[in-house]
Amino acid sequence: MLPAIYDFWKAAFDAEALAKQDGWAHTCSFINLLQYITFRAALACLVSFIVSLMFGPRVIRKLISLKLGQPIRTAAEVHKLAELHGGKIGTPTMGGVLILGAVLVSTLICARPFNPFVAVCACTMGACGLLGFCDDFKKVREKKSDGISARSKLFWQVTIALVAACFIFFKKEISGYGATDSARLLGEAGFRLGKVPIDIGEICFPLLKFPLVDLHWLAIPFFVAIIVGCSNAVNLTDGLDGLATGCTITAALAYAIIAYLAGHFYMATDYLVIPHNRYVGELAVFIMALVGAGFGFLWFNCHPAKVFMGDTGSLGIGGALGTAAICTKQELLLVIIGGVFVMEAMSVILQVGSFKLRKKRIFKMSPIHHHFELLGWHENQVIIRFWLLSIMLALFGLALLKVA
Repeated sequence: MLPAIYDFWKAAFDAEALAKQDGWAHTCSFINLLQYITFRAALACLVSFIVSLMFGPRVIRKLISLKLGQPIRTAAEVHKLAELHGGKIGTPTMGGVLILGAVLVSTLICARPFNPFVAVCACTMGACGLLGFCDDFKKVREKKSDGISARSKLFWQVTIALVAACFIFFKKEISGYGATDSARLLGEAGFRLGKVPIDIGEICFPLLKFPLVDLHWLAIPFFVAIIVGCSNAVNLTDGLDGLATGCTITAALAYAIIAYLAGHFYMATDYLVIPHNRYVGELAVFIMALVGAGFGFLWFNCHPAKVFMGDTGSLGIGGALGTAAICTKQELLLVIIGGVFVMEAMSVILQVGSFKLRKKRIFKMSPIHHHFELLGWHENQVIIRFWLLSIMLALFGLALLKVA
């Protein structure tokens, strides 16, 4: 909406400004700010934060009135953990609707919603959030911690991710990275000069200033794995008050910076030597809207939580982050920037694998945040220490952009 306002006023005043040598920016300078991604990204963050604060209490009251309380696993299922989390019984879930709503409203106001990068991330977030909503609704309706079956949930996750991956792979504006005026015969030297086009199927990592491998059409299943994996990883992290929300904020901030840098030719190709696409800078506006919504939701989700995001929020956030990593061509960097999410998912994989193969458990309980709870850490200690780790990993991931 705001970009459209800028385009309208620019077209209306440019002719007169050229004639009078008195630019419209002198009389309507605030409108001129709308052309800058940095301003609109900051504004998107602020708008989504305000929307979350304004509608948060209403959403919470509505969820309580509908008796949409989070089902808590029984002592027979989780033993001592049930005692630690007993006070959470009845806390409303499905609060992720607040995050998704704030992000989408802010994106419509501050971003160019038909930008292909913004559109694919927003649609993937909405679709994954809808799947999570169905899962949450089934849990609260049946008063059980089991929602949609794992097989059905995985099927729909793969379907959503496959649509997003095909869009990214075949959409011309998205699939073109780097300058297109030089031959690939220049090899690594040409890539370092930012003059060799990069295919969407080529996988990059900042430590190596040239593509690692070209997956060609195999990039589609690779992208699907990233989106599904990230969605489930965020979902597993969402087990303590504010844990997933805080880690989302740090990871999203890092990718907002990456998207902005990747959208600027000089910064991307001449200075950092990372994949560049002139359309991807707009994605920073969408991601900053997610940051603002995360801060707003954390206002109500910090310990002791008044509302949980549920699968509605965690699946949607994970889908958006995974898609953003693909759009910026920094898929592998997600392992570092989203290191807490990876750690949580790996703890579950290792725990299940160890028990099936050795009949022994590695951790007291998985995901790993519950392991530390059972070791005697207070819930706040686990949350804040994981936040600190997430901040350090995000900063380290950004630092890697300019190693070589």
